[in-house]
Amino acid sequence: MTAERPSLFQVIGVPHPDIAALPPAAPCEPGVSVLRGIPYDVPEGSRPLELDLWLPEKAGQSPTPAPLVLYVHGGAWRRGRRDDMGLHTRSWSPGPFARIAAAGFAVACVDYRLSGEALFPAPLDDLRAALRWLTLRSDELGIDTRRTVVWGESAGGHLASLLALTPTEPPVAGGVIWYAPSDLTTARGSYDPSDPASPEALLLGAAPSAVPELARAASPLARAHADAPPLLLVHGEEDRMVSRTHSEALADRLREAGAPVELWTVPGSDHVWYGLTEAQADDIFRRSLAFAGGVTD
Repeated sequence: MTAERPSLFQVIGVPHPDIAALPPAAPCEPGVSVLRGIPYDVPEGSRPLELDLWLPEKAGQSPTPAPLVLYVHGGAWRRGRRDDMGLHTRSWSPGPFARIAAAGFAVACVDYRLSGEALFPAPLDDLRAALRWLTLRSDELGIDTRRTVVWGESAGGHLASLLALTPTEPPVAGGVIWYAPSDLTTARGSYDPSDPASPEALLLGAAPSAVPELARAASPLARAHADAPPLLLVHGEEDRMVSRTHSEALADRLREAGAPVELWTVPGSDHVWYGLTEAQADDIFRRSLAFAGGVTD
């Protein structure tokens, strides 16, 4: 009996991310290596989604796997780079992810589908796919995804909040959320839910007021619950792009539910820590990293 020949697609297609070989690790800073451009998922009809992975020196060699920071970039859900933590961090040497890895974390900076590619809930689905892939490959990477802190800024903080407040396997251990929207249903600051051209409308595919159930589903505020992991919410008091009331309202809702949350509003700061000194931005980073260490110990 003649064996069935594989299809041409099977012959020429690249290996599935679940089984594809990992790229070689390259030295980054002393004690840290980085693996760039690892495909983790290929959504139907979409480009391959990739992540960059910073690893502490002993990842994969130590009997204790490294905890994970899953980083989600900002950019109004419309643009942005997976390895960008915002305005102040771009000139840091070592960079922010090398610094997190030097503290003992693995750091995965992930792509997600932007609003010009797919509508919500696609980007949240992508983060869940990234966590699934990292868990699947955790033994060879030397990481422990049961100790995952999701860390995001602006639109990435919104998605990070949703991931932390949505059931996942394994569940997220904590979250660091910088100046992120939490409520797509209510006018706050400059945000108008009836505006069909807003970044939020482009994320949902319609003005949020025209799709209230979808807007609610995309609002971390509506997903607060008693079993939520510890969250650190950090927001500039003078933020003109995303009103600080987003973080204040989410903190209030989590406290009402009985969930652990810390809220830190930063005087004199606009969005992306604009208006702060380098020392002040560095202090926010250090305190955020300390929080991540505390919830994964």
